Amino acid sequence: MFKGLGAMGDMAKMMKAAKEMQDKYTQMQGDMDNIMVVGEAGTGLVKATCSAQGNLKSLDIDPSIFNADDKEVVEDLIVAAVKDAQQKATERAAEEMQKLTEGLGLPAGMKLPF
Repeated sequence: MFKGLGAMGDMAKMMKAAKEMQDKYTQMQGDMDNIMVVGEAGTGLVKATCSAQGNLKSLDIDPSIFNADDKEVVEDLIVAAVKDAQQKATERAAEEMQKLTEGLGLPAGMKLPF
């Protein structure tokens, strides 16, 4: 199709590849909201579920920790569980991005979008 166009053919191939990558990236971003990760604190007494985009979706708190005297401990456990879930979300997002960029020949660790 691009035979005989020289550099123009190469440019057209590059543009097509860039468009395909953009489409895959857009789809991946949508998929990230459906990928869930769970962070825990207090050996599972508090669990926070986040999407791979880092959006907090739910909290699960074991009723055994509800004691007025332990209010600060419960608050700390909630914060720790949310942070754990968000860290896992960041890691999962990086894994998904690596899958997307694997076949593109980009340097390892290259951050997208540019």
